[in-house]
Amino acid sequence: MSNLDQALLGNCSFAALVDRRAEITWACMPRFDGDPVFCTLLGPPAAGRGEGRFAIELEGLVRSEQEYTRNTAIVVTRLYDGSGGVVEITDFAPRFEQFGRVFRPVTIVRQVRRLAGSPLIRIVCRPLFDYGSAVPTVTHGSNHISYVGSSQVLRLTTDASITAILDETPFILEHDATLILGPDETVPQSAHETGTQFFEHTRAYWQEWVRGLAIPFEWQEAVIRAAITLKLNTFEDTGAVIAAVTTSVPEAPDSGRTWDYRYCWLRDAYFVINALNRLGATKTMEHYVRFIINTTATNGGRPLRPVYRINGRDDLVETVAEGLPGYRGMGPVRVGNQAYEQQQNDVYGSAILATAHLFFDERLQRRGDEAMFRRLEALGEQAVAVYRQPDAGPWEFRGMSAVHTFSAAVCWAAARTLSTIAASIDLPERARYWQGRAAEMAAVIRREAWDAERGTYVASFGGRDLDASLMLLYELGFLERTDPRLVGTVQAVERELRRGDFLFRYVHEDDFGEPATAFTTCTFWYIDALAAVGREEEARSLFENLLQRRNHVGLLSEDIDPASGELWGNFPQTYSMVGLINSAMRLSRDWEDVL
Repeated sequence: MSNLDQALLGNCSFAALVDRRAEITWACMPRFDGDPVFCTLLGPPAAGRGEGRFAIELEGLVRSEQEYTRNTAIVVTRLYDGSGGVVEITDFAPRFEQFGRVFRPVTIVRQVRRLAGSPLIRIVCRPLFDYGSAVPTVTHGSNHISYVGSSQVLRLTTDASITAILDETPFILEHDATLILGPDETVPQSAHETGTQFFEHTRAYWQEWVRGLAIPFEWQEAVIRAAITLKLNTFEDTGAVIAAVTTSVPEAPDSGRTWDYRYCWLRDAYFVINALNRLGATKTMEHYVRFIINTTATNGGRPLRPVYRINGRDDLVETVAEGLPGYRGMGPVRVGNQAYEQQQNDVYGSAILATAHLFFDERLQRRGDEAMFRRLEALGEQAVAVYRQPDAGPWEFRGMSAVHTFSAAVCWAAARTLSTIAASIDLPERARYWQGRAAEMAAVIRREAWDAERGTYVASFGGRDLDASLMLLYELGFLERTDPRLVGTVQAVERELRRGDFLFRYVHEDDFGEPATAFTTCTFWYIDALAAVGREEEARSLFENLLQRRNHVGLLSEDIDPASGELWGNFPQTYSMVGLINSAMRLSRDWEDVL
């Protein structure tokens, strides 16, 4: 049965998931939103004979171990049989600098080693194409196997027995074996030499990248793993940041809440790059700002979409992949996302807030100037025009709309930021203009979104419902930590939305009924708000509990069952890993206080 005990590997071109038995259960190629050539996470596919998998199987398996090589994206899985046989599988996607650029091929390297005994293994490589519906034609040479589909060809280069792989016959592992799966290109050196060099260079790259992070004193391992995970969810070629590497892992059992998250939400991406920037990973932010600039420059004056493909296009028509039954059979498996058609008014503010770093961060190569500011002003005017209009909100309701407080607050934050930018580049008239707009917007939000009877802000203007995004009013700067309205809102939200140690995003019915699981990042938002109002011990306790809900290699999905603690939803979820980083940075003791 599928579960989210999976480790993530990738190189900012594509990503894959490998489970605790060393099976690659999910890998989209040639990029994040591409064809899932390995797809048993959402299987078994309709194609038939157990295709869609890439496994190293140990005969007589009794237990397994899995971990990351320290401070890297390299996954190590050890399989144990009942007779003393031990096999170690090292999986990674090559990433390192050479010839003045980053080498990140769409390639999976698997190194198989015998650690003890006489392990009997079987190598199974059965990629599928067209979302589980097409079996490739298989050809082979003396040291490789080719899997030929209508739109792409994969080549497996190896020093293991080609016959044993083709026929899937078990064999005693006596010597190390290397498997290199990637494009239909010749590997210039032997598989072993290539795999060894790639491993050493990739390990060095990630460990050096981690050395450059500005991490908190406490919870360092958790923050480092979250940072690497966020990095792996970025498509470096364009700068896009995806929400998760999977599609259609349901938010809750048999809920029908199955969505494709392999795309770039402007809102989510802003939070991701903001978190990485706090850690000092500025290059990712620069790449994403390039994505924002290119997206808005080619928008032709049309309203911004809330979500884009990683190439910047917005053709995300939602369809169903009939060849895949879904996670534990819980379909449908969706390709594309209808949310691209929605009006989500916070997108203008999210784009402005992300780009604003160019004007204030001296570490960046490209700095903001007046021309850039004028382009942001155009987005700001759109934010002012729509902040009081109904939208689908941050939760992307498909059958209802309202004037959402969160959307309005992000638009307000954008206007305030434009005022600050204008002052910084010596445009006092524009600074006063945007300061005035921000003041007008703030007054409207205070009047329309405040419930004086209950002493709390509400999720939508004139509404009664609460939602977890209200916890971000402090993060956005709309409420100060000393404001009694922040205390009142925190208390009201926890009364209505808290279930045990978790916070639901909302509890009212939506298009699919009442939510059954807690949206993971909402609990992190709640933790941050608790710390802001002086309840730091409670915040630390909830944070420690949430860390225990990570899977065996430190990853989090979109949702958590508050009763069982089981992970649900698309995986790994960038929103969740961002929440972990932000809360750790806020709650940790300072280095100076300890050393």
